[in-house]
Formats: sequence, C-alpha cells, structure tokens
Amino acid sequence: MFSIHTKTRPRFLFLSRELTYALGALVLRAKYYAKLYIKDIIYGANDGIISTFAVVASIEGAQLSSFAILIVGFASLCADGASMATSSYLAYKSDKEVRSLDNYDESDAKPFLEALVTFFSFITAGSVPLIPYILLGHENPKIYMISALSAITTLFLIGGLRTRITQKNFIVAGLEMGLLGSLAGAIAYTVGLFVASLR
Repeated sequence: MFSIHTKTRPRFLFLSRELTYALGALVLRAKYYAKLYIKDIIYGANDGIISTFAVVASIEGAQLSSFAILIVGFASLCADGASMATSSYLAYKSDKEVRSLDNYDESDAKPFLEALVTFFSFITAGSVPLIPYILLGHENPKIYMISALSAITTLFLIGGLRTRITQKNFIVAGLEMGLLGSLAGAIAYTVGLFVASLR
C-alpha cells in the first residue's frame, strides 16, 4: 500500500501543478481581455441602462400601461443596442485604418469584438429596469420604484467599475453615475407627465 501511494503521489502532484498553471493562465487571459475591452463594457452598459431607464420613466410619467413599458422598452433596447454596436464597429474600424496608415496601431482590440462587447453590455445592463416588470407582475404598485432602485444601484456599480480605468475613488465615481442616471430618469418622467397633461 505504501509503495502504491509513493508511486501515485508524484503523478497527482504533477496534475495538480498543471491544473494550477492552466487556471492561472486562464485568469490572466481573462484579465487581459477585460482590461482591453473595459471601455466598451462601461460605455455600452452605461448607455444601455440610462436610455432604457429614461424610456421606463417617461412611460410611467405618461401613465401608460406596464405592458407598453415592456413593448417599448425592449424594442428601444434592441434598436439602440444594434445602433451603438454598429457605431462602435465603424468608429473603431476607421480609427484602426487611420492609425495603420500612420504606422501607429498599437491596439490588440478588434473592431468586431468591440462592437459585440458594446452590444451585449448594452443589452445586459439595459435589461435591468425592465426585469422587475417581468418578474413582479404588471400591476404591482411599487414596480416603478423597484425598477428605479435597480437601475440606480447598477449605475453605481458601473460607475465604480469605471475606476479601473480612471484610478479614481470607487464610491465617488459610483455616486456620480448614479446621480446622473437619476437626473435622466427624473427629466424623462417629467416629460412623460407633461405629455400626459396634453391629452
């Protein structure tokens, strides 16, 4: 029994070491790509959640149905996400072409991947204000408040994530983005109220 243990142990240690190296390499690669595309992640997520939250707030202000919020919200989410992804692709592609002409292309990022990251970040974060309307039912009286709090909390986290680039304070950056999102929502809600008053 002792001899079996001594023979299998080196093999076990070898496999453990290989697995550790593989996981370490995977983590480093994930960090590399996260850093490479973090601008697109933040850009897409920030725009997605603010624009969708503004749509939700304006429809709530106009006192339309929750069903209208879901229809318009998801339609706006998909259309704006596709528009942002297209704009991102064309902008980065043009930038890389200009830099390559000047022999100054130092970026490893790919325009198509940047567009894809922007699109999925936009769709993922932009879905946050709509999720309460799906999960909690259309007639819940607190649904808008829950949606607003979800959106503002997510904006706070996105703002904090931005400090990975800016190296600023997480709390300050989070509060800044949360307040800007709240302002956008308040303006949209007021516009909705005004439009409703014209009927």
